[in-house]
Amino acid sequence: MQTLQLSAVKREAYGKKNTKALRREGMVPAVIYGGTEEVTFAIEEKALKPLIYTPNAYIVEIDIEGKKEVGVMREVQFHPVKEQILHIDFYRVQEGKPVAIEIPVRLTGNSAGVKLGGKLMQSRRKLRVSGLVENLPDVLEVDITELGIGKSIFVSDLQYDNLTILTPATTAVCAVRTTRAVAAAQAAARNAK
Repeated sequence: MQTLQLSAVKREAYGKKNTKALRREGMVPAVIYGGTEEVTFAIEEKALKPLIYTPNAYIVEIDIEGKKEVGVMREVQFHPVKEQILHIDFYRVQEGKPVAIEIPVRLTGNSAGVKLGGKLMQSRRKLRVSGLVENLPDVLEVDITELGIGKSIFVSDLQYDNLTILTPATTAVCAVRTTRAVAAAQAAARNAK
């Protein structure tokens, strides 16, 4: 799994007034929890953009004034009107303990249904999985070669070594839908008989 490194400063002062002052300086309040202690800190907002505005999933190495923390992004809070990051939560990665994270889905192969004129619809771009950090892939590959028109691939159809899929089993990942042109051609063929 890819790693992203961030620099941070420790937060000593709390409360609305201090938090607003921090945000005016271009910093985002953050916390890392899990394990024995909770650590609060602030990260420059510009430094968070490669982590937040990407389809990729990362293990994050945070340098808090010389102290290293390793975690995964858990939650991000945005301003309701502006596109400003208000707060970010990280969950500490501990050796030997599984971590839950959303990993991007990549469709591979050429669908049989698309070759016949169907339209491929991907309804899930990421799946939530749990596993040890060393077993987490950068992407979850889904082979769509056998996917015909009117067929779907559900989470229950997927299997990955050393990973537990946390997304509900009834969730559709992708499907091949009938297009109007294919439906009209099928109707014309039926009427011609």
